[in-house]
Amino acid sequence: MTDIVQCRMCHIQFPGERCSRGRGICTAAEDEGCMTGRIFKKDGTLWLTFMGCLKNCANVDKIKWSVYWVKFRCCRGYDLCNEIL
Repeated sequence: MTDIVQCRMCHIQFPGERCSRGRGICTAAEDEGCMTGRIFKKDGTLWLTFMGCLKNCANVDKIKWSVYWVKFRCCRGYDLCNEIL
């Protein structure tokens, strides 16, 4: 049996701003983790952040997506572990 973990959720957050869409908390299922995704422009500047619960979550440093780079960080250690500092 796995402990239930709650995750911060936000569908759209631009740098320097508060969450603008999908703000809340989700509960990660047994096969899910708390995720923070960041999308960077090709020059390396942060463009967008998103958070939530994700199935089969895995840490990934760089995924090329069109002209952007995407980075994922996953955790399950404690409630709201994906909260941005």
